Amino acid sequence: MTEATQRKTSLSPRVCSAIDRWLTRYPADQKRSGVMQALMFAQEENGGWLTTSLMDAVADYLDMPRIAVYEIVSFYTLYNIHPVGRHVIYVCTNISCMLNGSDRILSHFKKRLEIDCNETTIDGKFTLRETECLAACTAAPMCQINKKYYENLTTEKVDAILAELE
Repeated sequence: MTEATQRKTSLSPRVCSAIDRWLTRYPADQKRSGVMQALMFAQEENGGWLTTSLMDAVADYLDMPRIAVYEIVSFYTLYNIHPVGRHVIYVCTNISCMLNGSDRILSHFKKRLEIDCNETTIDGKFTLRETECLAACTAAPMCQINKKYYENLTTEKVDAILAELE
């Protein structure tokens, strides 16, 4: 990272270094291709969510329009623009999961955590999200918690998972 680049961003040196390593996968004139992972690096360092200033910093770092970054963040459910719990639970409710009982699984999470979708528990441990597809249709119903997949869910499995995370 050049001194001029470091001055124009509010990203930490650690995030800039991670982005720079990631960008080696792309031609030098295609830095935009790394935007999704750059956003993930920034989000992870910020406790799981993105501020407008972080999104702006990623756009500036990659020399792309800020609106393009906002469009990406608003489209994909893996980005959070509000603080989230220590464990973010994404319950898939797409067709395969729905046909295999994801509605029952989602309801069970809501009951156990005493929150609705897009809410965080009072203690800040869990945020619950409904998501369209996590690409694990053969193991439906399933969810993703943080970066780990939990498949072939039952209410008993949900209880065991939550007990392990609490």
